[in-house]
Amino acid sequence: MVDRVYNFSPGPGTLPVEVLQQASKDVLNFKETGIGLIEMSHRSKEFMAVADTTESMLRELMEIPDNYKVLFLQGGASSQFFMIPMNLLGDGKKATYLNTGTWSKKAIKEARLFGDIEVAFSSEEQTFNRVPTQDEYSVDSASEYLYFVSNNTIYGTQFSSFPETDKVLISDMSSDILSRKIDVSKFGLIFAGAQKNMGPAGVTIVIIREDLLDKTPKNTPTMLTYKTHADKGSMFNTPPCFPIYVVGEVLKWLKKKGGIEAIEQINIEKAGLLYDCIDGTEYYRGHAEKASRSLMNISFNLPNADLEAKFIAEATEVGLNGLKGHRSIGGCRASIYNAFPREGVVKLVEFMKKFEADNPA
Repeated sequence: MVDRVYNFSPGPGTLPVEVLQQASKDVLNFKETGIGLIEMSHRSKEFMAVADTTESMLRELMEIPDNYKVLFLQGGASSQFFMIPMNLLGDGKKATYLNTGTWSKKAIKEARLFGDIEVAFSSEEQTFNRVPTQDEYSVDSASEYLYFVSNNTIYGTQFSSFPETDKVLISDMSSDILSRKIDVSKFGLIFAGAQKNMGPAGVTIVIIREDLLDKTPKNTPTMLTYKTHADKGSMFNTPPCFPIYVVGEVLKWLKKKGGIEAIEQINIEKAGLLYDCIDGTEYYRGHAEKASRSLMNISFNLPNADLEAKFIAEATEVGLNGLKGHRSIGGCRASIYNAFPREGVVKLVEFMKKFEADNPA
């Protein structure tokens, strides 16, 4: 961490230092080819090897079954809000959504342009401080799929276990993909923007079961059809080359750390240190209900807005950056994705204890 601050930003989030160091070399001269990575043809054998390695590493780490396609798409995770219903719904078709935060709310708005959308659960009246239990909602028998967001960055909530349904299960995992072991075979489609846990902004990963590729209405634009990209190995048009490369480097780093099971234990420990600090005093108050707490994003408040502003300013001065909470709930938010170092959480906890002692409410 020499000359670097601790970056608690919710996204783009912190990346492994060794990945950044390698990328800085490869941008100038990739593997001694004399060409920088971001200058290189996406159809060159060198970049094709990068893309193949990135996909194979993701398949290995997530244990993705053979009957799933891995797509590297552009347009951000927000483009999936309309691509999913555009490809999987149509006139007279229905889908069920769980509304647990800003990003699910945006997805619901887009989906209503393409089908009949039922919101089976919403915690909006509680300022999205929780996710539902299995018995709090039901999925209409006519629904094509059930959609949910696995982790909510703004409100600091997360599904500790996933919904059970006989319908196609779809999840936005933008802020917790690769942070814990999941069974991909339970899902029809998983998507995630890279900029929180996998790499820089610019590439969105879509993992889609092959049978869903044939459900797309025939009037869907070519570029917005999943099968277009699946059939061409994500090379229908020029892909986001640099982000794909960085994702591959992050996956190599994750494998060296012991893979997803190992990083999950590290994430549990990091979050535990911070939650223990919050729970040990009435000075700090976590936003999420305990049963819905996120391991990735921890939102909390201080006794008043003035203290929160002072807390954020003084934390920044000592190299604890990006702690300002989202405007919708105020307060503070610590995003501690896979690459965020444990020592940064320790430093934050030490600062929180000192700040409380120096600034009584």
